[in-house]
Amino acid sequence: MDSIIVTGGAELSGRIPIAGAKNACLALMPATLLSDEPLTLMNAPRLSDIKTMTLLLQSLGVEVTAMQDGRVLTLSSHALTSHRADYDIVRKMRASNLVLGPLLARAGHAVVSLPGGCAIGARPMDIHIAGLEALGAEIELRDGYLHAMAPGGLRGAVIEQRFASVGATENVVMAATLAKGTTVLKNAAREPEIVDLVQCLRQMGARIAGEGTDTIEIEGVDRLGGATHRVVADRIELGTYMIAPAIAGGEVELIGGRRELLPSFCEKLETAGVTVTQTNDGLRVARANGRVHAVDVKTEVYPGFPTDLQAQMMALMCTAEGVSVLEETIFENRFMHAPELMRMGARIDVHGGHATVTGVERLRGAPVMATDLRASVSLILAGLGAEGETQVNRVYHLDRGYERVEEKLSACGARIERVRGE
Repeated sequence: MDSIIVTGGAELSGRIPIAGAKNACLALMPATLLSDEPLTLMNAPRLSDIKTMTLLLQSLGVEVTAMQDGRVLTLSSHALTSHRADYDIVRKMRASNLVLGPLLARAGHAVVSLPGGCAIGARPMDIHIAGLEALGAEIELRDGYLHAMAPGGLRGAVIEQRFASVGATENVVMAATLAKGTTVLKNAAREPEIVDLVQCLRQMGARIAGEGTDTIEIEGVDRLGGATHRVVADRIELGTYMIAPAIAGGEVELIGGRRELLPSFCEKLETAGVTVTQTNDGLRVARANGRVHAVDVKTEVYPGFPTDLQAQMMALMCTAEGVSVLEETIFENRFMHAPELMRMGARIDVHGGHATVTGVERLRGAPVMATDLRASVSLILAGLGAEGETQVNRVYHLDRGYERVEEKLSACGARIERVRGE
Protein backbone atom coordinates (compact mmCIF):
# COMPACT_ATOMS: atom_id res chain seq x y z
CA MET A 1 0.00 0.00 0.00
CA ASP A 2 1.06 3.58 -0.66
CA SER A 3 2.19 5.84 2.16
CA ILE A 4 2.80 9.58 2.46
CA ILE A 5 6.05 10.87 3.97
CA VAL A 6 5.97 14.38 5.46
CA THR A 7 8.99 16.21 6.84
CA GLY A 8 7.80 19.06 9.02
CA GLY A 9 9.17 22.52 9.60
CA ALA A 10 8.66 24.13 6.17
CA GLU A 11 6.42 27.21 5.98
CA LEU A 12 3.98 27.32 3.08
CA SER A 13 3.68 29.96 0.38
CA GLY A 14 1.79 29.80 -2.88
CA ARG A 15 -1.57 29.06 -4.49
CA ILE A 16 -3.65 25.88 -4.36
CA PRO A 17 -6.53 25.29 -6.79
CA ILE A 18 -9.65 23.86 -5.14
CA ALA A 19 -11.27 21.00 -7.06
CA GLY A 20 -14.96 20.42 -7.68
CA ALA A 21 -16.81 19.07 -4.67
CA LYS A 22 -16.73 15.30 -4.32
CA ASN A 23 -19.95 15.19 -2.32
CA ALA A 24 -21.73 17.43 -4.83
CA CYS A 25 -20.54 15.43 -7.83
CA LEU A 26 -21.58 12.13 -6.23
CA ALA A 27 -25.17 13.45 -6.00
CA LEU A 28 -25.15 15.07 -9.43
CA MET A 29 -24.05 11.93 -11.25
CA PRO A 30 -27.11 9.82 -10.27
CA ALA A 31 -29.35 12.70 -11.41
CA THR A 32 -28.71 11.43 -14.95
CA LEU A 33 -31.00 8.49 -14.11
CA LEU A 34 -33.95 10.92 -14.09
CA SER A 35 -33.68 11.68 -17.81
CA ASP A 36 -33.01 9.99 -21.14
CA GLU A 37 -31.06 13.05 -22.30
CA PRO A 38 -27.32 13.66 -21.59
CA LEU A 39 -26.10 15.39 -18.45
CA THR A 40 -22.67 17.03 -18.66
CA LEU A 41 -20.79 17.88 -15.48
CA MET A 42 -17.86 20.29 -15.62
CA ASN A 43 -15.19 20.75 -12.93
CA ALA A 44 -15.57 17.13 -11.80
CA PRO A 45 -12.91 16.02 -9.29
CA ARG A 46 -10.60 13.16 -10.27
CA LEU A 47 -11.09 10.83 -7.33
CA SER A 48 -11.56 7.14 -6.70
CA ASP A 49 -15.09 7.75 -5.37
CA ILE A 50 -16.02 9.33 -8.72
CA LYS A 51 -14.65 6.25 -10.46
CA THR A 52 -16.72 4.04 -8.16
CA MET A 53 -19.92 5.99 -8.94
CA THR A 54 -19.04 5.76 -12.64
CA LEU A 55 -18.77 1.98 -12.39
CA LEU A 56 -22.07 1.78 -10.53
CA LEU A 57 -23.90 3.88 -13.11
CA GLN A 58 -22.33 1.92 -15.96
CA SER A 59 -23.58 -1.30 -14.35
CA LEU A 60 -27.09 0.15 -14.71
CA GLY A 61 -26.56 0.90 -18.39
CA VAL A 62 -25.51 4.55 -18.15
CA GLU A 63 -23.01 5.67 -20.78
CA VAL A 64 -20.24 7.76 -19.20
CA THR A 65 -17.70 9.69 -21.25
CA ALA A 66 -14.78 11.46 -19.55
CA MET A 67 -13.02 14.38 -21.25
CA GLN A 68 -10.36 16.95 -20.33
CA ASP A 69 -8.47 14.43 -18.21
CA GLY A 70 -11.64 13.46 -16.36
CA ARG A 71 -12.72 16.98 -15.41
CA VAL A 72 -15.72 16.87 -17.76
CA LEU A 73 -18.16 13.96 -17.49
CA THR A 74 -21.02 13.34 -19.89
CA LEU A 75 -23.60 10.82 -18.70
CA SER A 76 -26.45 9.40 -20.74
CA SER A 77 -29.21 7.17 -19.35
CA HIS A 78 -31.21 6.80 -22.55
CA ALA A 79 -31.10 2.99 -22.35
CA LEU A 80 -31.00 1.62 -18.81
CA THR A 81 -30.25 -2.11 -18.74
CA SER A 82 -30.58 -2.80 -15.00
CA HIS A 83 -32.26 -1.45 -11.89
CA ARG A 84 -30.07 -3.36 -9.45
CA ALA A 85 -27.10 -1.78 -7.63
CA ASP A 86 -24.95 -4.71 -6.56
CA TYR A 87 -23.12 -5.07 -3.27
CA ASP A 88 -19.71 -5.52 -4.90
CA ILE A 89 -19.78 -1.88 -6.03
CA VAL A 90 -22.07 -0.26 -3.44
CA ARG A 91 -20.04 -1.54 -0.46
CA LYS A 92 -17.12 0.67 -1.48
CA MET A 93 -18.93 3.96 -1.05
CA ARG A 94 -21.77 5.36 1.04
CA ALA A 95 -23.04 7.70 -1.70
CA SER A 96 -24.04 4.70 -3.83
CA ASN A 97 -27.43 4.85 -2.12
CA LEU A 98 -28.19 7.99 -4.14
CA VAL A 99 -29.28 5.88 -7.11
CA LEU A 100 -32.31 4.68 -5.12
CA GLY A 101 -34.52 7.77 -5.45
CA PRO A 102 -33.82 8.45 -9.14
CA LEU A 103 -34.32 4.79 -10.13
CA LEU A 104 -37.65 4.67 -8.29
CA ALA A 105 -38.81 7.90 -9.93
CA ARG A 106 -37.73 6.94 -13.45
CA ALA A 107 -38.43 3.20 -13.55
CA GLY A 108 -40.81 2.57 -10.67
CA HIS A 109 -38.59 -0.05 -9.06
CA ALA A 110 -35.05 -0.50 -7.77
CA VAL A 111 -32.92 -3.02 -5.90
CA VAL A 112 -30.04 -1.37 -4.06
CA SER A 113 -27.54 -2.95 -1.68
CA LEU A 114 -27.04 -1.37 1.70
CA PRO A 115 -23.98 0.87 1.27
CA GLY A 116 -20.47 0.97 2.72
CA GLY A 117 -17.86 3.72 2.98
CA CYS A 118 -15.72 4.96 5.86
CA ALA A 119 -16.07 3.23 9.22
CA ILE A 120 -17.17 6.36 11.10
CA GLY A 121 -20.58 5.28 12.26
CA ALA A 122 -23.71 3.46 11.24
CA ARG A 123 -25.31 6.28 9.23
CA PRO A 124 -28.54 4.29 8.79
CA MET A 125 -30.83 4.44 5.76
CA ASP A 126 -34.04 4.93 7.76
CA ILE A 127 -34.41 8.63 6.88
CA HIS A 128 -34.01 7.84 3.17
CA ILE A 129 -36.55 5.02 3.42
CA ALA A 130 -39.09 7.08 5.40
CA GLY A 131 -38.95 9.90 2.86
CA LEU A 132 -39.38 7.63 -0.16
CA GLU A 133 -42.17 5.67 1.53
CA ALA A 134 -43.98 8.97 2.16
CA LEU A 135 -43.86 9.48 -1.62
CA GLY A 136 -45.64 6.15 -2.11
CA ALA A 137 -42.75 3.70 -2.42
CA GLU A 138 -42.93 0.23 -0.92
CA ILE A 139 -39.51 -0.76 0.44
CA GLU A 140 -38.44 -4.06 1.96
CA LEU A 141 -35.02 -5.16 3.22
CA ARG A 142 -34.09 -8.67 2.09
CA ASP A 143 -30.65 -10.30 2.08
CA GLY A 144 -28.84 -6.99 2.52
CA TYR A 145 -30.69 -5.29 -0.34
CA LEU A 146 -33.42 -2.66 -0.36
CA HIS A 147 -36.17 -3.83 -2.71
CA ALA A 148 -38.17 -0.74 -3.65
CA MET A 149 -41.35 -0.51 -5.72
CA ALA A 150 -43.67 2.30 -6.69
CA PRO A 151 -46.42 0.39 -8.52
CA GLY A 152 -48.71 3.40 -8.77
CA GLY A 153 -45.91 5.88 -9.31
CA LEU A 154 -44.61 8.35 -6.75
CA ARG A 155 -46.93 10.99 -5.33
CA GLY A 156 -46.15 14.33 -3.72
CA ALA A 157 -46.31 14.54 0.06
CA VAL A 158 -45.41 16.65 3.06
CA ILE A 159 -42.32 15.10 4.64
CA GLU A 160 -40.55 16.17 7.83
CA GLN A 161 -37.15 14.55 8.33
CA ARG A 162 -36.20 13.70 11.91
CA PHE A 163 -32.66 14.82 11.07
CA ALA A 164 -31.41 17.14 8.32
CA SER A 165 -29.65 14.35 6.44
CA VAL A 166 -27.81 15.47 3.31
CA GLY A 167 -28.10 12.11 1.54
CA ALA A 168 -31.78 11.66 2.39
CA THR A 169 -32.54 15.21 1.24
CA GLU A 170 -30.82 14.48 -2.07
CA ASN A 171 -32.62 11.17 -2.55
CA VAL A 172 -36.06 12.60 -1.77
CA VAL A 173 -35.58 15.77 -3.84
CA MET A 174 -34.49 13.77 -6.90
CA ALA A 175 -37.35 11.31 -6.53
CA ALA A 176 -39.91 14.09 -6.04
CA THR A 177 -38.98 15.83 -9.30
CA LEU A 178 -40.93 13.16 -11.22
CA ALA A 179 -43.64 12.51 -8.61
CA LYS A 180 -47.25 13.50 -9.23
CA GLY A 181 -48.15 16.66 -7.37
CA THR A 182 -46.18 18.77 -4.93
CA THR A 183 -43.73 17.64 -2.27
CA VAL A 184 -42.79 19.78 0.72
CA LEU A 185 -39.62 18.57 2.45
CA LYS A 186 -39.20 20.00 5.95
CA ASN A 187 -36.01 19.93 8.01
CA ALA A 188 -34.14 19.61 4.74
CA ALA A 189 -30.35 19.82 4.65
CA ARG A 190 -29.06 23.26 3.69
CA GLU A 191 -25.53 22.41 2.53
CA PRO A 192 -24.03 24.03 -0.60
CA GLU A 193 -24.05 20.57 -2.20
CA ILE A 194 -27.87 20.54 -1.91
CA VAL A 195 -28.06 23.97 -3.53
CA ASP A 196 -25.76 22.78 -6.32
CA LEU A 197 -27.91 19.70 -6.98
CA VAL A 198 -31.11 21.75 -7.10
CA GLN A 199 -29.56 24.23 -9.52
CA CYS A 200 -28.63 21.35 -11.82
CA LEU A 201 -32.08 19.74 -11.55
CA ARG A 202 -33.67 23.09 -12.34
CA GLN A 203 -31.57 23.29 -15.51
CA MET A 204 -32.95 19.85 -16.39
CA GLY A 205 -36.50 21.19 -16.08
CA ALA A 206 -37.35 20.46 -12.45
CA ARG A 207 -39.56 22.89 -10.51
CA ILE A 208 -37.94 23.38 -7.12
CA ALA A 209 -37.86 26.26 -4.64
CA GLY A 210 -36.33 26.81 -1.22
CA GLU A 211 -32.88 25.25 -1.62
CA GLY A 212 -30.48 26.56 1.01
CA THR A 213 -33.32 26.76 3.57
CA ASP A 214 -34.81 24.06 5.79
CA THR A 215 -37.93 23.74 3.60
CA ILE A 216 -37.73 22.68 -0.03
CA GLU A 217 -40.80 22.54 -2.28
CA ILE A 218 -40.80 20.35 -5.38
CA GLU A 219 -43.55 20.42 -7.98
CA GLY A 220 -43.38 17.19 -9.96
CA VAL A 221 -43.07 17.27 -13.76
CA ASP A 222 -43.67 14.59 -16.39
CA ARG A 223 -40.08 14.41 -17.61
CA LEU A 224 -36.66 16.00 -17.24
CA GLY A 225 -34.22 16.89 -20.00
CA GLY A 226 -30.45 17.20 -20.23
CA ALA A 227 -28.20 19.95 -18.92
CA THR A 228 -24.63 21.20 -18.61
CA HIS A 229 -23.61 22.09 -15.07
CA ARG A 230 -20.42 23.18 -13.30
CA VAL A 231 -19.76 21.39 -9.99
CA VAL A 232 -19.39 23.73 -7.00
CA ALA A 233 -15.97 24.04 -5.32
CA ASP A 234 -15.22 21.43 -2.63
CA ARG A 235 -15.66 23.19 0.71
CA ILE A 236 -14.05 20.31 2.63
CA GLU A 237 -10.92 20.40 0.47
CA LEU A 238 -11.00 24.18 0.89
CA GLY A 239 -11.17 23.93 4.69
CA THR A 240 -8.45 21.30 4.75
CA TYR A 241 -5.99 23.49 2.87
CA MET A 242 -6.96 26.51 4.98
CA ILE A 243 -5.65 24.60 8.00
CA ALA A 244 -2.33 23.78 6.27
CA PRO A 245 -0.71 27.24 6.68
CA ALA A 246 -2.33 27.57 10.12
CA ILE A 247 -0.35 24.50 11.22
CA ALA A 248 2.83 24.91 9.17
CA GLY A 249 3.00 28.70 9.09
CA GLY A 250 3.12 30.92 6.04
CA GLU A 251 0.45 32.15 3.65
CA VAL A 252 -1.56 30.34 0.96
CA GLU A 253 -4.20 31.52 -1.53
CA LEU A 254 -6.89 28.95 -2.25
CA ILE A 255 -8.20 29.46 -5.77
CA GLY A 256 -11.96 29.12 -6.11
CA GLY A 257 -12.60 29.35 -2.36
CA ARG A 258 -15.50 31.40 -1.03
CA ARG A 259 -16.16 32.34 2.57
CA GLU A 260 -19.88 31.53 2.33
CA LEU A 261 -19.04 27.88 1.72
CA LEU A 262 -17.62 27.64 5.28
CA PRO A 263 -19.02 30.46 7.44
CA SER A 264 -18.68 28.82 10.87
CA PHE A 265 -15.31 27.27 10.05
CA CYS A 266 -13.86 30.63 8.95
CA GLU A 267 -15.06 32.23 12.20
CA LYS A 268 -13.36 29.52 14.27
CA LEU A 269 -10.07 29.91 12.40
CA GLU A 270 -10.13 33.67 12.90
CA THR A 271 -10.89 33.25 16.61
CA ALA A 272 -7.84 30.97 16.78
CA GLY A 273 -5.70 33.77 15.33
CA VAL A 274 -5.64 32.80 11.63
CA THR A 275 -6.19 35.51 9.03
CA VAL A 276 -8.78 34.74 6.33
CA THR A 277 -9.16 37.24 3.48
CA GLN A 278 -11.40 37.03 0.40
CA THR A 279 -9.51 37.84 -2.82
CA ASN A 280 -10.59 38.15 -6.43
CA ASP A 281 -9.50 34.55 -7.03
CA GLY A 282 -10.32 32.84 -3.74
CA LEU A 283 -9.33 32.95 -0.08
CA ARG A 284 -5.94 33.97 1.34
CA VAL A 285 -5.08 32.30 4.64
CA ALA A 286 -2.13 33.17 6.89
CA ARG A 287 -1.03 32.41 10.42
CA ALA A 288 0.06 35.27 12.62
CA ASN A 289 3.32 34.99 14.51
CA GLY A 290 3.43 32.27 17.12
CA ARG A 291 1.00 29.50 17.94
CA VAL A 292 -2.72 29.63 17.31
CA HIS A 293 -5.15 29.92 20.25
CA ALA A 294 -7.29 27.03 21.45
CA VAL A 295 -10.97 27.20 20.45
CA ASP A 296 -13.89 24.90 21.22
CA VAL A 297 -15.66 23.22 18.32
CA LYS A 298 -19.06 21.54 18.05
CA THR A 299 -19.91 19.83 14.76
CA GLU A 300 -23.34 20.68 13.40
CA VAL A 301 -25.30 20.52 10.18
CA TYR A 302 -24.69 23.39 7.75
CA PRO A 303 -24.14 26.28 8.31
CA GLY A 304 -22.53 24.98 11.49
CA PHE A 305 -19.02 23.54 11.79
CA PRO A 306 -18.68 20.60 9.34
CA THR A 307 -18.09 17.13 10.75
CA ASP A 308 -15.82 16.50 7.76
CA LEU A 309 -13.39 19.13 9.10
CA GLN A 310 -13.36 17.97 12.71
CA ALA A 311 -10.29 15.73 12.34
CA GLN A 312 -8.32 18.47 10.58
CA MET A 313 -9.29 21.00 13.27
CA MET A 314 -8.16 18.57 15.95
CA ALA A 315 -4.75 18.39 14.29
CA LEU A 316 -4.53 22.19 14.48
CA MET A 317 -5.62 22.28 18.12
CA CYS A 318 -2.89 19.81 19.06
CA THR A 319 -0.32 22.63 18.92
CA ALA A 320 -2.59 25.50 20.00
CA GLU A 321 -2.03 27.52 23.17
CA GLY A 322 -4.52 26.35 25.76
CA VAL A 323 -7.16 23.63 26.03
CA SER A 324 -9.88 23.01 23.44
CA VAL A 325 -12.93 20.74 23.50
CA LEU A 326 -14.18 19.19 20.27
CA GLU A 327 -17.72 17.81 20.37
CA GLU A 328 -18.83 15.44 17.58
CA THR A 329 -22.62 15.41 17.19
CA ILE A 330 -23.07 13.99 13.68
CA PHE A 331 -21.31 10.60 13.61
CA GLU A 332 -20.14 8.20 16.26
CA ASN A 333 -16.67 6.62 16.03
CA ARG A 334 -15.22 9.78 14.52
CA PHE A 335 -12.28 10.26 16.87
CA MET A 336 -10.29 7.31 15.54
CA HIS A 337 -7.54 9.70 14.44
CA ALA A 338 -6.94 10.76 18.07
CA PRO A 339 -4.74 7.76 19.05
CA GLU A 340 -2.62 8.32 15.94
CA LEU A 341 -2.14 12.00 16.77
CA MET A 342 -1.16 10.91 20.29
CA ARG A 343 1.62 8.82 18.74
CA MET A 344 2.99 12.16 17.54
CA GLY A 345 2.95 13.61 21.07
CA ALA A 346 -0.55 15.12 21.12
CA ARG A 347 -2.38 15.29 24.45
CA ILE A 348 -5.95 14.18 23.77
CA ASP A 349 -8.55 12.76 26.13
CA VAL A 350 -11.63 11.23 24.46
CA HIS A 351 -14.87 10.62 26.34
CA GLY A 352 -17.75 9.52 24.12
CA GLY A 353 -18.55 12.33 21.72
CA HIS A 354 -16.11 14.79 23.34
CA ALA A 355 -12.36 15.15 22.88
CA THR A 356 -10.33 17.44 25.14
CA VAL A 357 -7.10 18.60 23.49
CA THR A 358 -4.33 20.21 25.52
CA GLY A 359 -2.01 21.94 23.08
CA VAL A 360 1.70 21.16 23.04
CA GLU A 361 4.42 23.38 21.67
CA ARG A 362 5.30 20.98 18.87
CA LEU A 363 4.35 17.52 17.64
CA ARG A 364 6.97 14.92 16.75
CA GLY A 365 7.01 12.93 13.56
CA ALA A 366 6.08 9.24 13.83
CA PRO A 367 4.70 6.38 11.75
CA VAL A 368 0.89 6.61 11.87
CA MET A 369 -2.02 4.81 10.23
CA ALA A 370 -5.01 6.40 8.51
CA THR A 371 -8.38 5.01 9.61
CA ASP A 372 -10.70 6.94 7.28
CA LEU A 373 -10.73 9.67 4.65
CA ARG A 374 -10.61 12.78 6.84
CA ALA A 375 -8.34 11.14 9.40
CA SER A 376 -5.85 10.53 6.58
CA VAL A 377 -5.45 14.18 5.74
CA SER A 378 -5.49 15.27 9.39
CA LEU A 379 -2.35 13.21 9.96
CA ILE A 380 -0.69 14.78 6.91
CA LEU A 381 -1.56 18.23 8.25
CA ALA A 382 -0.14 17.33 11.65
CA GLY A 383 3.05 16.18 9.94
CA LEU A 384 3.46 19.57 8.26
CA GLY A 385 3.96 21.23 11.64
CA ALA A 386 5.72 18.36 13.39
CA GLU A 387 9.40 18.00 14.16
CA GLY A 388 11.01 15.35 11.97
CA GLU A 389 9.42 12.82 9.64
CA THR A 390 5.86 11.50 9.70
CA GLN A 391 4.90 8.44 7.69
CA VAL A 392 1.16 8.14 7.05
CA ASN A 393 0.25 4.59 6.11
CA ARG A 394 -2.92 3.17 4.49
CA VAL A 395 -3.54 6.33 2.47
CA TYR A 396 -5.89 4.58 0.04
CA HIS A 397 -8.62 6.34 2.03
CA LEU A 398 -7.08 9.66 1.01
CA ASP A 399 -7.58 9.11 -2.73
CA ARG A 400 -11.33 8.80 -2.21
CA GLY A 401 -11.62 12.49 -1.41
CA TYR A 402 -8.42 14.42 -2.19
CA GLU A 403 -6.87 14.98 -5.57
CA ARG A 404 -3.05 15.09 -5.76
CA VAL A 405 -2.50 16.18 -2.14
CA GLU A 406 1.26 15.79 -2.27
CA GLU A 407 1.52 17.82 -5.51
CA LYS A 408 -0.64 20.67 -4.24
CA LEU A 409 1.21 20.97 -0.93
CA SER A 410 4.71 20.53 -2.34
CA ALA A 411 4.00 23.33 -4.84
CA CYS A 412 3.67 25.60 -1.79
CA GLY A 413 6.94 24.45 -0.23
CA ALA A 414 5.84 21.47 1.85
CA ARG A 415 8.29 18.58 2.06
CA ILE A 416 5.96 15.75 1.20
CA GLU A 417 6.13 12.73 -1.07
CA ARG A 418 4.16 9.61 -1.86
CA VAL A 419 5.89 6.26 -1.57
CA ARG A 420 4.31 3.65 -3.79
CA GLY A 421 3.59 0.30 -2.20
CA GLU A 422 4.27 -3.03 -3.76
